[in-house]
Amino acid sequence: MAISTPRPRMKSPVSAAAPARSVQTKTSGRAFNIVALIVLIVFAIIWLIPSLFALKTSLTDNGTAALGASAILADWNPTLASYASYFTSGNIWNWYIASAITSVVTAVLTVFFASMTAYALSRLKFRGSNLVMLLIILGIMIPSQVLIVPIFQELNAMSLLNTYWSVIFPQVPAVIAVFIFKSFFDGIPRELEEAARIDGAGRWRVYWSVVMPLSQPVIAAVTILTFVGVWNNLLLPLFVLSNPDLMTVPVGLATVQGSFGQRYADIQAGAVLAALPLVILYLIFQRRIVEGVTGSGLKG
Repeated sequence: MAISTPRPRMKSPVSAAAPARSVQTKTSGRAFNIVALIVLIVFAIIWLIPSLFALKTSLTDNGTAALGASAILADWNPTLASYASYFTSGNIWNWYIASAITSVVTAVLTVFFASMTAYALSRLKFRGSNLVMLLIILGIMIPSQVLIVPIFQELNAMSLLNTYWSVIFPQVPAVIAVFIFKSFFDGIPRELEEAARIDGAGRWRVYWSVVMPLSQPVIAAVTILTFVGVWNNLLLPLFVLSNPDLMTVPVGLATVQGSFGQRYADIQAGAVLAALPLVILYLIFQRRIVEGVTGSGLKG
């Protein structure tokens, strides 16, 4: 009795080429990751060198710092005298409090009003909605510096100069925040809102109880970005604040550093003190920032 042996299965040209393509794809992907890592390391070094030099200068004596970069790098006797001068003779704590109040309140109001505006543009269909969105996008291209004089005149007419509100109100209408929220809301499935309406929820209830809880990553991103922008803003508080007790950190440092002259160590110490809260804030909420940016309209 003859036993038939199975004939070997022949590979088609497509299946034969598949492993080679897979290996080639993995190799190219690995090469891209290596190149991307090298680029990130280079940019990190470029960013870190000025920051580390500023920190080194702030820990150097003013006399040594005035001699130049070589003297600063050669000095290995760190001192906290420049930092002590801010805490003993300056109003650094008042500046911190003023910056914290204006930044927190502005961030909260920006999230609230920008999210409502974005929800209306994303979900409500009304005549002229596209024109409104176009005007909002065009508003991104208007430099805030050109609006300083009109803003100053309006605040003066409302007797709001030398108050926290003169710093808060002009920064609440953040166009970029509306754009980010709308991009995120457009990606939320409408079926969730329709289910809430079937249960009897109105527009406000849907916005507050359904959409906003789903938007926590983008809320965190907009909040932190707004906080950082308000904290670092120098031009607006410089125009609308003249009371030393209400000055924010950038304005206070600008007024104090004008009298320092060649005291480079004191100037760099002030810069480090101004950036320190933002660095701590980023280290705490860096995961939220990344999630919010990658999940919003800022992603590439």
